[in-house]
Amino acid sequence: MAPNDLREIIRNGLLSFPVTPFDAQDNFARKPFQAHLDWLSQYPVAGLIVAGGTGEMFSLAPSEIVDVVRATKEISGDAPVIAGCGYGTRVACDLAREIEAAGGDGILLLPHYLTEGPQQGVADRIRAVCKATNMGVIVYNRGQARVSAEVLEQLANECPNLIGFKDGTGDIDTVRRVTIALGDRLSYIGGMPTHELFAQAYKGAGMPTYSSAVFNFVPETALKFHAAFMADDNATCEALLRDFYYPFAKIRDRVSGYAVSAIKAGVALRGFETGPVRAPLTDLTEEEREMMRTLIGDHT
Repeated sequence: MAPNDLREIIRNGLLSFPVTPFDAQDNFARKPFQAHLDWLSQYPVAGLIVAGGTGEMFSLAPSEIVDVVRATKEISGDAPVIAGCGYGTRVACDLAREIEAAGGDGILLLPHYLTEGPQQGVADRIRAVCKATNMGVIVYNRGQARVSAEVLEQLANECPNLIGFKDGTGDIDTVRRVTIALGDRLSYIGGMPTHELFAQAYKGAGMPTYSSAVFNFVPETALKFHAAFMADDNATCEALLRDFYYPFAKIRDRVSGYAVSAIKAGVALRGFETGPVRAPLTDLTEEEREMMRTLIGDHT
């Protein structure tokens, strides 16, 4: 898919962020993954971001990320497939090439992890990855890979396939500077954990859509919120925040990493094989799973 075409497709629609299931031997479980995607395919989304944050990209080997892309392409139909890509510059460049060869339509460039770097170094990494692939590249502004509006504008001028900016920092000032400086040149995606909690504030900063992790297990609720969000139906958004999203956040906030673990538990509670999360994450307790079961039951 041409980068500019991908940019327009993802500009306003809801983006799905599937989990990555593992089998009893802790290997990527292709069939359960595809069964879950097949179930989700009945609901309209603008694209799939696989092996991303919710998909435990940080715990996957590069070869597993490529396997996830291949498995997705087998059943994704017309939905664009965007894959998580990250780590150090050389690894990220190699991984981007492999994702492209596997049929990926774009990449979400996650942070390099651990070490800090100056803006020039962060920019050099983004530039190198853009040059390594013909796919569209979405920068994930988070952790050690934060980029300023000035640097992002320079990169957008240099890299035609840089098509998107996803923010997971909560820094509305930077988000607004970016959206004003870049305008329609990029697509903008909200990327805070359980982004529905922040969506209305981000929309005011010029970010018209987001990726939804809860879409994994309550797609109807996720789409209802997104439709209300797009229509500026604040009453419906606030009712869903009160009745579902804040109760979910109360479970999610009990332990670090539950932003992923609780989503995977939700998918399992909808009847799909997921296996456990990989360390350093931990799974929900039985008590917490029952809390999730009750919440899901009220919204399905």
